[in-house]
Amino acid sequence: MRLEEISWKQAERYFERKDIAVIPVGSIENHGSQLALGTDYLIPKKLTEWVERELDVLILPGVPYGVANHHQGFPGTISLGEEGLYLVMSKIVWALYEYGIRKFVFLNGHGGNDGVLNKIGLEIEDNGGISALFNWWQIAGELNPAWKGGHGGGEETAAMLAIDEKYVHMEDYMPLVPNDLSENLPVSSVKTVRFKGVDVIIPRHFQSVTESGWFGPDDPRDATVSWGNEMLDATGKYLCEFIAEFEKVELPKL
Repeated sequence: MRLEEISWKQAERYFERKDIAVIPVGSIENHGSQLALGTDYLIPKKLTEWVERELDVLILPGVPYGVANHHQGFPGTISLGEEGLYLVMSKIVWALYEYGIRKFVFLNGHGGNDGVLNKIGLEIEDNGGISALFNWWQIAGELNPAWKGGHGGGEETAAMLAIDEKYVHMEDYMPLVPNDLSENLPVSSVKTVRFKGVDVIIPRHFQSVTESGWFGPDDPRDATVSWGNEMLDATGKYLCEFIAEFEKVELPKL
């Protein structure tokens, strides 16, 4: 059941019998030279198809923008910043709260949103509700370690190939050339460098780490439609199973 497709009377009846809602949230940002800027929005949107098919649960229209300050410098990236995303998401959450929703599932496509969603989740608990932060790419990597990836790499490229090949432009593919901080401080992730076997956080814009815009052990050239279909199907089914169980959880006592 999608909120944008029902009347207020249908919504009223839902709120009388249910206290759970799914809110997809993503980002419009660089995903490597080969992937659509809306990758983090389009994948959660796709996963809601499993929820709609399998469960009697309210699904809200997805929030396409998120916290993407670290991707600024790549054309097309748009960031609300933490303050902007907090304002948008909290307005949505508390509107639903007034209607009786107490269980919130944030179907998230972008790691930069985690801090804001965690903050709102604690506020929800303070008000007698509960939330779940479902980061699809992390869940997929747990379901099958072979699917685990970085940013804009094979994992996300495979998912986008499965959704629609028009979102993938391998003719623009650029290889990964990490920009090490120095000879003795090589890049170990988009947030860290390695020194004497230990990772140290070095805050940098994504473009400072990799000019290609993607990073990870999962090269986009290895992505296939079959990989994407298998991964999305497994993640979508797991999402439905999780939501069904999460709906049974007792609410915190105030």
